[in-house]
Amino acid sequence: MRKLFIAIAICSISYSVPNLSFAQQGQKVSTAEILGERKECYFDDDKDGDFPRGFQSFFTGKGEQGRWMVKKIENAPSADNVLVQTKLDDTDYRFPLLITDGVSYKDLMAFVRFRAEGGKVDQAGGLVFRYKDTGNYYVLRANALENNVRLYKVVNGNRAQIASKNTKVTSNEWHLLKVVAKSDKIQCFFENTKVFEVSDDTFDSGSVGIWTKSDSYTLFDDLVMQEFK
Repeated sequence: MRKLFIAIAICSISYSVPNLSFAQQGQKVSTAEILGERKECYFDDDKDGDFPRGFQSFFTGKGEQGRWMVKKIENAPSADNVLVQTKLDDTDYRFPLLITDGVSYKDLMAFVRFRAEGGKVDQAGGLVFRYKDTGNYYVLRANALENNVRLYKVVNGNRAQIASKNTKVTSNEWHLLKVVAKSDKIQCFFENTKVFEVSDDTFDSGSVGIWTKSDSYTLFDDLVMQEFK
């Protein structure tokens, strides 16, 4: 019940559903007609130390492959497990990815909680969406060493910044990243405050997942995605 309350509370803030103009005047439109598949990942049914079920590990850039595992901690946002990438290679252009299996959304809302706990080169956490393959996707990320939130697109393995906002991103504290993407409009949120909105049509659909950079030791929890039909 607590997890459901968290998901509803976060999802109900600051995002809009698709245009309802297709409904005839006076006709009621049900939630089922507006919203498609919903997927919630809290990692609490996985065992401490295991690779999370329903995901695949991928990698962009150079250096060592990522090593993702479920970790039991105290005071997790939704007790008791979180997710962490434990292979800490300080190669700068190194991006371990964890992507959900069997998911491909065009229009969607997605959010994840993250907590940056360590890293000399980076202390970053990111939310991947419209993921095509290891060289093509969007990622909304926050960095506790740089104190900023940025949206990137990765095209054929090359990362390009789309938008950036300077804001305080504290280490050892849980934060929220959220994205709402409808057609070519992308709204990006940090702590449920919209930091920027852009138009970009490089990718129109794809999967969802999480991301780290270089030697970041970052915890993740409460990955939720909601499709818009």
